[in-house]
Amino acid sequence: MPMLMAFFSWWYGRGWQQVTKSFNPRINAVIEDFSVKQLFRTLFAPWKRITTDPGRSIEARFRAAADNAFSRMVGLVVRIAVLFTALCVVIIVGLLSILEIIFWPLLPLSIPGFIIAGLLL
Repeated sequence: MPMLMAFFSWWYGRGWQQVTKSFNPRINAVIEDFSVKQLFRTLFAPWKRITTDPGRSIEARFRAAADNAFSRMVGLVVRIAVLFTALCVVIIVGLLSILEIIFWPLLPLSIPGFIIAGLLL
């Protein structure tokens, strides 16, 4: 019986506090995993640093400018797609974390309910 009391003491005390405190680190981990700061810093950088050096003729310079602009547009589109994905993941992780915080106190109470439902079905 003391072990059961210790479990409930932890579950509704320090355990719930730990779950609540883990909200910000989870969001920050997603932001770090997607390198959001670096994506914003390099938003208009060429894709994979693919650039064309301008030649001496005016035609070569225009072609290099067009190639470099295209490379920057590709980089912009890819980085925006990754940033959008990061935003979606942050929202999903945030919502799941909030649900975990809300349902945390109810989980131990659901065990007898599942046992009874299993016996009745």
